[in-house]
Amino acid sequence: MSLPEGILPLPITDWQNGHQNFRVTLTKDASFNLRLPFPFAETEKNYHATTKNFQWLIQHAIDNNLRLRAMGNGWSFSDVGVCNGGLVDTRELRTFFSIGNNFLSPEYLASGKTAQDLVFTQCGMSILQLNKELEQENGWLRCLRASGASNGQTIAGATATGTHGAGLWAGAVHDAIVGLHIITGANRHVWLERASNPVASAAFIDWLGAELFRDDDLFNAAVVSFGSFGFIHGVLLETEPIYLLEKYTAANIPFNDNLKQAINEWNFDALNDHLPFPPESPGRSLYHFEVLVNPHRFAIDDASKGIFLKVMYKTPYRTDYPKPVLPNGNFQYGDELLGLLQTILDNIGKKLTQKLVPPLVTKLFPLAFAANEKSIGTIGETFTNTRFRGQAASAAIAIDTANASRAIEEIVQLNNKTAFAGALALRFVKGTKATLGFNKFEKSCVLEMDGVDAATSRRFFTSVWNRFEEIGLPYTIHWGKINFHLTEARVRAMYGNTAVNKWLTARHKLLDDVTQRVFNNDFMERTGLI
Repeated sequence: MSLPEGILPLPITDWQNGHQNFRVTLTKDASFNLRLPFPFAETEKNYHATTKNFQWLIQHAIDNNLRLRAMGNGWSFSDVGVCNGGLVDTRELRTFFSIGNNFLSPEYLASGKTAQDLVFTQCGMSILQLNKELEQENGWLRCLRASGASNGQTIAGATATGTHGAGLWAGAVHDAIVGLHIITGANRHVWLERASNPVASAAFIDWLGAELFRDDDLFNAAVVSFGSFGFIHGVLLETEPIYLLEKYTAANIPFNDNLKQAINEWNFDALNDHLPFPPESPGRSLYHFEVLVNPHRFAIDDASKGIFLKVMYKTPYRTDYPKPVLPNGNFQYGDELLGLLQTILDNIGKKLTQKLVPPLVTKLFPLAFAANEKSIGTIGETFTNTRFRGQAASAAIAIDTANASRAIEEIVQLNNKTAFAGALALRFVKGTKATLGFNKFEKSCVLEMDGVDAATSRRFFTSVWNRFEEIGLPYTIHWGKINFHLTEARVRAMYGNTAVNKWLTARHKLLDDVTQRVFNNDFMERTGLI
């Protein structure tokens, strides 16, 4: 088979995600690697040629009755973004540039913003590399608004699954996106932005050669769409002038009325006795607020069995700060330990699991989450490698923050019946406009359950989901985390028929029926999103 310049065969017949908790079987000779066809400096030629290569791949899939999905860094714990046809490795597509004021709409410029506020990047750019490029002192001196707990995702992968971060007022990673260039057919590609926030000028649309859609509903649907709206080729992001994050941690914070007021109402002044600085003070503003809970050692109004607190303050950038480094010898949940624990837990039986898990987690918890840490760095220097690696299980639920304390108490009770080989973390983030964005609540509490990927962990997740439904506590679940219980009925219950139907309508508007079949997958069939 003759392939266009920039498309190479990818000889794989199966694929496993980075966290090693699922594997997909692929069609032989159906996967490809995309590269820049020309030298890196030839930005315009490379970008336009790659658009045509994406279109070639769609036509190839149509002609051969294949399903295709773009493959980023494999960061998701679920099969939401992959299929059992072919995968397209886009990680070498990392061109990025400022688009210039002539490429911006008069409305955008009239708002006081300029090209300096924006970066345009191809889909394969990793968060890690994007941070490095933006934050360099001899270059952009800009920062992303939000980040996930780690930086392993590609920018397209992060937006596709709704990576939420923990910026109290910043929103999720995708909430900084103001424009999307999506290849939606063998002979079609579109530029999407909100009608309420027109950003690109006619000159930029002409440069892309794309069909323009200024439509809030279309944009809000496409920005979290799991790779099912076509190939996302380019992403236009708003950034901020470079800033620093001061991180502080503390242990043995009592779970009392003051803590409940802080997490249920975002009244963080209630915890002033435990915070290093007030939420708002000269030169500092609370950016990140996180509560970590060991469900095996927890009691109300008992500091010795209290919670672990992590806060970050946003501060002005300066050059004389001590660069953060990973401490040598600090414990992290590593690949070998997780694999060992998984094997043990899957083979010792329920009774022994109930006996062994609580003391084991209690011993490891203070090693993995050290108290009294202090550090300062940019967002790229702060959110680096994830604490949980390898054979890990991670499920995340978003709830209205008003229910945060109740959720903790319910989960601790469930843990007494089904011991969880892990811990709980609650992060707080502004709600999103994305139609199926999982941080949909105006003030969202993201409740994460991270631990060993063993059968006992999955039983525990199931008990949490079932209990929340039993007591009528509304929740959504992270598309990119473990979510094996999702069905069409549950998705519609979480987001409502209006939102789901609006999302489906947007997909039908951007993709014809033949192209939709290329980008369908098993996950969408299970959840009724086709």
